[in-house]
This record gives sequence, structure tokens and C-alpha cells, in this order.
Amino acid sequence: QEPFVADEYIERLAWRTPGGGSRGGEAFDPKRLLEEFVNHIQELQVMDERIQRKVEKLEQQCQKEAKEFAKKVQELQKSNQVAFQHFQELDEHISYVATKVCHLGDQLEGVNTPRQRAVEAQKLMKYFNEFLDGELKSDVFTNSEKIKEAADIIQKLHLIAQELPFDRFSEVKSKIASKYHDLECQLIQEFTSAQRRGEISRMREVAAVLLHFKGYSHCVDVYIKQCQEGAFLRNDVFEDAAILCQRVNKQVGEIFSNPETVLAKLIQNIFEVKLQGYVKDQLEEHRKSDAEQYLKNLYDLYTRTTNLSSKLMEFNLGTDKQTFLSKLIKAIFISYLENYIEVEIGYLKSRSAMILQRYYDSKNHQKRSIGTGGIQDLKERLRQRTNLPLGPSIDTHGETFLSQDVVVNLLQETKQAFERCHRLSDPSDLPKNAFRIFSMLVEFLCTEHIDYALETGLAGIPSSDSKNANLYFLDVVHQANTIFHLFDKQFNDHLMPLISSSPKLSECLQKKKDIIEQMEVKLDMGIDRTLNCMIGQMKHILAAEQKKTDFKPEDENNVLIQYTNACVKVCGYVRKQVEKIRNSMDGKNVDTVLMELGVRFHRLIYEHLQQYSYSCMGGMLAICDVAEYRKCAKDFKIALVLQLFDTLHALCNLLVVAPDNLKQVCSGEQLANLDKNILHSFVQLRVDYRSARLARHFS
Repeated sequence: QEPFVADEYIERLAWRTPGGGSRGGEAFDPKRLLEEFVNHIQELQVMDERIQRKVEKLEQQCQKEAKEFAKKVQELQKSNQVAFQHFQELDEHISYVATKVCHLGDQLEGVNTPRQRAVEAQKLMKYFNEFLDGELKSDVFTNSEKIKEAADIIQKLHLIAQELPFDRFSEVKSKIASKYHDLECQLIQEFTSAQRRGEISRMREVAAVLLHFKGYSHCVDVYIKQCQEGAFLRNDVFEDAAILCQRVNKQVGEIFSNPETVLAKLIQNIFEVKLQGYVKDQLEEHRKSDAEQYLKNLYDLYTRTTNLSSKLMEFNLGTDKQTFLSKLIKAIFISYLENYIEVEIGYLKSRSAMILQRYYDSKNHQKRSIGTGGIQDLKERLRQRTNLPLGPSIDTHGETFLSQDVVVNLLQETKQAFERCHRLSDPSDLPKNAFRIFSMLVEFLCTEHIDYALETGLAGIPSSDSKNANLYFLDVVHQANTIFHLFDKQFNDHLMPLISSSPKLSECLQKKKDIIEQMEVKLDMGIDRTLNCMIGQMKHILAAEQKKTDFKPEDENNVLIQYTNACVKVCGYVRKQVEKIRNSMDGKNVDTVLMELGVRFHRLIYEHLQQYSYSCMGGMLAICDVAEYRKCAKDFKIALVLQLFDTLHALCNLLVVAPDNLKQVCSGEQLANLDKNILHSFVQLRVDYRSARLARHFS
């Protein structure tokens, strides 16, 4: 039995044998165990021979059955071939019979068709005779339930009557025409009644009969008219139209054989009657009196109409439904879209002017004319080259004349104008129209607001020698910078998508570049003059607070201050200006302006220190002042400025160093590369310079 393990089998055999335990022991008997193994081997051999004989017998039986099965399969294959041959013969016979039957059917049809036509012609002649006699006796004409058969007959008689000469058959032709018209009216009336009752199957039957009548189109018109009864009861005519078309689309295929034509005619009727009338009522009310509301309504109505058109695209309206719907929309809005951009520009111009004027009125400010022409251009060129104020300074009382509220309002109006332009402009006119809107934005935001504020800010910067001057131009810079980021965002987000693939792109980019450069020139000029004023303020502080006795005290042994009062006030003023500059600018502009201020600050202190003579204790005090100035310079976080003050601090050491050490100090790391005249100029500031010993050591 599986699983068979020989070792376990031997182990079990040994344990069953008395004295045959494999682990040994007192009762272990190897001879008996050997005898048991020999006997068991003989038993296994006998069992093996018996099983082998049984296997051989089974193999012989299997071979015999395989031969019998193969013989049986061969017999079945022969039978199958015979059956297949019989099937082929039967199939050929069936095909032959079918061919004969088809031929016979064709012959019968060839005989029956003329017979049926003859019977039909005979019936039509009978009915024609009734019209000729003037008395309709047939049941088909008198029984109202057989209107379908009557319609079929009268339609055929009407066609026949068209071929008859008028002079001989005028009376019968008029009678047939009259009956034709009466039946047509009855069918249309029946269709109308069935539609009101909601009997789709009856409507389908009548429509199929009317299909061959001239009044079929009138049947469609009746269906369209009745479909719209009670369909437009809500305020949203567009949603009502979509629901109506959805409902009719499901129904029309069950009634008419040409549902796409009927649905297209319904949609055309909705557009030309309902929507066109609704649009006209909404727009004509504000067209001349309220441009803002007119533009909002036009955008809203056009958007809702195109959205409705997108929904209708799901239906089967024929081959070119896109062109069909586009023509319907164009027919409604063409008179409004032709002059749309003129209305848009006119509204944007008046609205922007009103926003600006309202702001200046709120500030009680009468906007002054900046002026143009030869004299103004000459002044502008002179100012750019000399950086001098031309004309009287204007006191703005801290007002920047820039307002984020105004800017947001202007940008919002322009954003809405761009959205309307995108929706309402013809694709070929879109870049041109977008450029005109952008030009309006540049005119009112950049020129009339930002540029005017810069001009006013420039005029409000005091001269560099003014005392206690209030410097507001950095506030103008800060607000102008913020505003321009908003302007640039709208340029990228709303204008670029409209002009990105047109020649107007380069024109817009150039216009934007020109206005930026124009503003940057004025900003640079204002910042430069503001820095001059800052330096001027520092000069006034130093002139008012710095005394000659600060650096040459009468009592050398009784100096109690760490640095002078002038130094404290100047450093306090500088720190405020540095913070203001950081708050007013961003990016690399901060470092650029701070570096320029730092360089000018250093030059001022350098030239200021050159004005005094220094005793030993005064020189120590000057070093303390410069150390404080250097600490102030660290707030600039500009390497060059800090380096300049480090060098200045090293120069001030020349004011106090012992004469014997002058040469060693001058050859130090910070002073070794300086011009000797600069070193000499500082040494000359010492009160003991004229002593022969000091002059000798320095020479």
C-alpha cells in the first residue's frame, strides 16, 4: 500500500518476530530473526509470481479487446461513408427540386402579376365610372371606416386624372380633385384627433396613408404645432425646448417613416419662432438704454442657445446636423453679433473711465493732465538723462493714487469682456477683437491709472536737500508691482488662449513689452531719486547731530559714550528704509536697490568722516561709529556693502594705531590693495599727523 517505505516495513516485521527487536536486548535472537526474514522473502517471491501471472492475463485481455474495438471502428467508418454518400445524393435531388419550384413560381408570378394589374385597372375603371356618372355608390366611398382604402383609390385616380385632357374630362377631374381634397382633410383631422387622444398606432396608420398625399407636410405641421401646446409654460424656454425635443425624439420614430426630417422641422420651428422671439424680447429692451445688461443678456442667451444645440446634436437630424444647427443659431443672432465688438469696446471704455473717475472723486483729486507733444517729450528726455525734477514738486500727502479695488474692477470687467469675446466673436475675428479689448485694458489700467500714479509719484518726490521729507514713492512701487502681477496673470490666463495661434500674438507681446519698459524707466527714475532723498536725509541728520568735539573731546579721559548720537539716528533711519525697501519690492529688485543704497550710504559715511580731525579717543569713537554702521550694513544682506564697511572700519584703525605700527597696519589684508592716497588721506585726519615722528613713519 502507498506510501510504502522499506525501512519502516522491515522495522515492523522485526518487531512482530519474537526476539527480533532492532534495538537489541536480553531477548534478542538473531537466528530466529534471520529465519523469519528468509521465510518472509519466500512468501514475497510467491506473491510476486502470482501478481505477475495476473498482470499477463490482464494484458492479453486488453490486447484482445483493443483489436475488437479497432475492428468495430472500421465498420462504423464504412457505414458513415455510405451515409454521407446518400446524403450528398439527397442534397443534389433537393436542389434540383427547389430549382424546378422556383422556376415554376416565376412562371406563375409572370402570369399572376398582369392578371392582378388587370383586376386593379378594372376596379379603378369602375370607380372612375362612378365619378363620371356623378354618383358614388361603392361602399368604400360611403363607409367612413374604409377611409384608408378610399384614400388609396382616390390617390391613384388623382394621378390618372392628371394625364387626362382637360377639355373632355374637366368635370370628372374636378370631382376627383374635390374628393381627393376632402379625404386629405379627413385624414389630417383623424391624425389630429388621434394625437390628442395619444393613439400612436392610429397616428402611424394615418401618417402612412398621407405620405402619398400632397398634404403630408401639413400633417407634419399639425403634429409639430400640437407637440408644442403646453410645452413652454416655465420661465426657462431653453430647458423646455430640450425636454420637448427629447420627448418627441422617442415618439416620432413610431409615427413617421422619416423621423429625422420631422424632428429637424420641429427644431427649426422652435428656433425660428420661440427662441428668436424670446431673444428679441430680452435684447431689444436693453439694446440702446443699458449696454452692460445688453451684453450680459447677449452672452447668456448665446451660451444657452449653443448649449441647447449641443444637446440636440445627440439626435438624428440627417446628414449634416452641425451645419443645420449652426445656421439656425446664426439666423437668430446675426443682427446682434455683427456689431458686437463695437458695443463691447464702447461699454468697456465708458465703464473703465467711470471706475477711474469714481476713485479719483473719492479722493477729492482733480486728475491733472500729463500732457503730450514736443515740450513734454523734451522734458521727459531731459529728466531721463539728468534725473532732475522738472517743474514744481507736488505734495501728494502720502497718497499713491493706486487702488487694488480699482484694478480688480478693471480686470474683472476686462475678464468678462474676454469671455464674451471668445463666445460671441467669429473665429476669424477673435484675435483682432481680443487685441482691441487688451488695448482698452492697457489704456485705462496701465496708462490712465498706473502711469498716472507713477507720474504723480515722481512729481511728489522732494529734492534731495529737503529736510524731513516724506518718501512715498516706494509705496507706489509696491502697489504698482502688485498690480502688474495681476495684469500679467490676466494676460496669460485670458488673453493668450485667444491669440496664441494668430499674428496678433507678437503684436500683443510687443505692446506689453513697451508698456513694461515705459513703467520700468519711471520706476527706476523714481527709485533713484528716492535713494538720493534718503542720502539727503542722512546728510541732514549728520549735519545737525555730529559735532566736531565728538571726535576731538576736550577731556580725553572722560568719554562715556560708546558711539555718537548722529550715528544712532542715522542707523535708525537706515534700518527703517531697508525694511521699507524689502516690503516694497520682490525678487532680485530688492538686492539691486539695497546694493545701490548701501554703496551710497558707504560713500556718504566715508566723505563725512573725511571732514573731521581725530584725537586718539576721538578715533576710538569713530571706530565705534563705523562698527555700528557696519552692523547696520549687515541688515542689507549684500556682500559688497558689508565688504565696503569692513574696509572703512579697517581704515578707521589708522586713526588710533601707534605711529610705529602704521606700516604694518597698512600692509594688512584689508588695506594692502587700497590706493596709497586713500590711506594717506585717513592718516592726515589724525591731530598728531603733523608731528615729525608720525609723518616720518608713514612716509
